[in-house]
Amino acid sequence: MKYLIIGLGIYGSNLAIDLTEMGAEVIGADIRPSNVEAIKEYVSTVYIVDSTDETALGVLPLKNIDIAIVAIGENFGASIKTVALLKKHEVKCIYARAIDSLHQSILEGLHVQRILKPEQRAATDLVSELGLGTSIKSMKVDSESYVMRFTVPQYLIGTPYSELIEDGICGLKLIAASRPKQKTNILGISVDDPVPLDISTQGTEVKENDVIVCFGQKINFHTLYKRIS
Repeated sequence: MKYLIIGLGIYGSNLAIDLTEMGAEVIGADIRPSNVEAIKEYVSTVYIVDSTDETALGVLPLKNIDIAIVAIGENFGASIKTVALLKKHEVKCIYARAIDSLHQSILEGLHVQRILKPEQRAATDLVSELGLGTSIKSMKVDSESYVMRFTVPQYLIGTPYSELIEDGICGLKLIAASRPKQKTNILGISVDDPVPLDISTQGTEVKENDVIVCFGQKINFHTLYKRIS
């Protein structure tokens, strides 16, 4: 995966470094030379560019990226204009940081693929989600350890859960698992209802769309990402 991160303040730079550590190709851009200088050794390419200038933005390799992340936080207007220009350049997948409810409402109107609220969610959570290719829920145990809940990677399908309990998953400890089961709600709409699995039972195998809960260190989740990317 190739990411473009526009806005290399604390949030954007942490995101860029973490994604690079997970093996992704990251291109950075910021209007401030000091921010560019601080991160240039950690990402593949970095540009000093005013992302609100359509001509300047066109210098970036917009056709060759998978996801553009607008991490500009303190300049409301610059964030909105940057998103609008990325849309104009037909960037297909845009994530954007929202600093308040008004900002979020405007981004929703621009139909970005994802609105990021760093005050509610750490950059490391987003990195894990991007790396594992699925929605996750996570809890930080200490500076290096996490508990994460996510959909099983494809390569594990068919593996007995008893084997994963014994051997682990790239150094991660398997804690629990559930399987979605369709049910009809009071409106007559079919929804997935997670059913806990007895993963200690011999013969219970991983199936597609199972959701697992794992505990481990940041480096273990990085290893898993590299395995599935």
